[in-house]
Amino acid sequence: MKEAKYLVSDLFTADPSAHVFNNKLFIYPSHDFESGVAENDNGDHFNMRDYHAYSMDTIDGEITDHGVILDVDDVDWASRQMWDSDVAHKNGKYYLYFSAKDHNDIFKIGVAVSETPEGPFIPQEYPMKGSYSIDPCVFEEGNERYILFGGIWGGQLQRYRDNKAIEVGAEPKDAEDSLCPKVAKLSDDMLEFAEAPKDLLILDENGNPLTAGDHDRRFFEASWLHTYKGKYYFSYSTGNTHKLCYATSDSLYGPYRYQGVILTPVVGWTTHHSICEFQGKWYLFHHDCVPSNGKTWLRSMKVVELEYDEAGKIITIEGTAPEQ
Repeated sequence: MKEAKYLVSDLFTADPSAHVFNNKLFIYPSHDFESGVAENDNGDHFNMRDYHAYSMDTIDGEITDHGVILDVDDVDWASRQMWDSDVAHKNGKYYLYFSAKDHNDIFKIGVAVSETPEGPFIPQEYPMKGSYSIDPCVFEEGNERYILFGGIWGGQLQRYRDNKAIEVGAEPKDAEDSLCPKVAKLSDDMLEFAEAPKDLLILDENGNPLTAGDHDRRFFEASWLHTYKGKYYFSYSTGNTHKLCYATSDSLYGPYRYQGVILTPVVGWTTHHSICEFQGKWYLFHHDCVPSNGKTWLRSMKVVELEYDEAGKIITIEGTAPEQ
């Protein structure tokens, strides 16, 4: 098994989104710091306030910090908690999609624009119309771009059904179908949904939707989508069981069939990732809390080579958490 390596030592960085732009590897993490907010199930202690951009010429080379590319004070509609983000390229510009709480403490998804992948990014005046929840990820196919998003518990996905807020938001009961991540095509200008977000359905080995009680497999947060040998691979975090899992489909919109575990639990509560091909090899970018001695709100991003078997199954990578 390949050895994972940490990428940054002078800042705590998490939720890394990796892309190749201009033949360089760019990584966009969230930025953890010691804010003093007490831990709770809503994740208020994850009180990030800005984003940095990093780049590398080779996976073993030096990493360049391009500094702060967007700060919460730059975003009129946002109040706090600049959570996971992703960056996409189209029409000669770069678009940063980020999740943050508005002034009513409701998570929305914002967009900021730059002429270069290293930023800085200029935010739009308002969040995307109809956006909610967290963890945006953008997938490129031809001239189209698609956004995936969602996260339960502190990510507030349980507060919505059919893209509408409900009076008393709660997760479904254990035997009911689990909540799904969302997927929507983006408008040509990359600033809004081009359609109402749809459920991205994940099925079990019998073709049934994963249930809310199936905590080892059901979607919690951290959407990512990539393709390999003509198939779509949707990967995600199971949250409170601390795994990265994946499902595959022949169609971008799904349904997807659950396939297995990419990464077993790491030190720290959250697990959040991206998958990227760079210079002929595949890599898993993720984080853990080993450098902070287990402080779950102070995470460090790292990278490890990701491998597939002959059937296209992702070979499970062992995390850093001690066996129970």
